[in-house]
Amino acid sequence: MPTPTERFLAQKKYLAVVTPSGNNVVERVTAGVLSHFPAVVPLHSRTPVFGTSDPFPGSYDWQSMIRAAELLGHAKPGVIVWNGSKGGSVGHKVEEELVQRLSETAGCQATTSLFAQIDALNALGAKRIGFVTPYLDPYQAKVEANFAALGFETVSRSNLRLTDNLSYAFVPLDTIREQARDAAKAKPDVLIGWCTNYPAAIVAAEIEAETGIPFHDATSIVIWKALKMLGVNPSPAAAAWGGVFKL
Repeated sequence: MPTPTERFLAQKKYLAVVTPSGNNVVERVTAGVLSHFPAVVPLHSRTPVFGTSDPFPGSYDWQSMIRAAELLGHAKPGVIVWNGSKGGSVGHKVEEELVQRLSETAGCQATTSLFAQIDALNALGAKRIGFVTPYLDPYQAKVEANFAALGFETVSRSNLRLTDNLSYAFVPLDTIREQARDAAKAKPDVLIGWCTNYPAAIVAAEIEAETGIPFHDATSIVIWKALKMLGVNPSPAAAAWGGVFKL
């Protein structure tokens, strides 16, 4: 017979999250979203992504990424996710390899912020994007080019041209609100806060209500996708975290 503790643990669903090391946003947003889902338990690990330069600009640090997934796999999660927005710059093919490696290493389903965003855009039938980001122009251009390759047009953008990964986490919410309002002027099908170390998730529901335009963000959207993969209805988080949780 299982003990009471074993029965309690068996009722839980475990979500494994790989996070960039310089990220101050992912755990906070994950905890906030999952406060609506007490049966879902987050498990976190990190891989080195910090500072102003990236030693792996066209791919991932596979050794550290696989080690993070291996350690998370010891806890037998139901889903593992990469809550990082780098897929927007390295592209779909590299991201497919990442999903395969994460899944094989952790022994469970896997997805990423990029694939969650694509799924949400397709569910909405959205093609025209307004980007809201902290990025420099060259990096922003890479993101837009990769989304264009997937059939999505960027019709507006507001990017802050910041250089240090850690600085993204401390962008004032009022600045993000003004960025979103500016990007909304072109009437995109959807606004996207594209950076998982950038607290756009906190204002997403507010901006949707103000502009009437869906506001997705790279941080919460992969949690939305993971909930669906775990067989959990994500809609209880919709009021606090935005309409993507209704999809």
